[in-house]
Amino acid sequence: MANTKLYVGNLAYGTSQEDLEELFGKHGQVAEVRIIRDMNSGQSRGFAFVEMASPDDAQKAMEALNGFELQDRALVVNEARPKEGRPRGGGGGAGGGRGDRRGGRDRGDRGDRW
Repeated sequence: MANTKLYVGNLAYGTSQEDLEELFGKHGQVAEVRIIRDMNSGQSRGFAFVEMASPDDAQKAMEALNGFELQDRALVVNEARPKEGRPRGGGGGAGGGRGDRRGGRDRGDRGDRW
């Protein structure tokens, strides 16, 4: 394994960064733990990325912890894949405009209003 970054899925929402640091630290040196959270609510999205200090540590942790039960959930631990072909940034924005806001037909000088 050439990569040091691991994807960790099927996390309980209450799993903390410290929980993962302690668990993965039993299998090598942990460089970084990032639990992915919902941008609006701040709640865990149920997965994280754990970066180990070396490819060997990452391999050992992956072999030992894939399927390991943490907080009544069987962890899914795989080598993290780089993002491919995903456009950056969120959707949203103001949406497409309609151009002229008056509608579809020209009403002239509107002199015939009551």
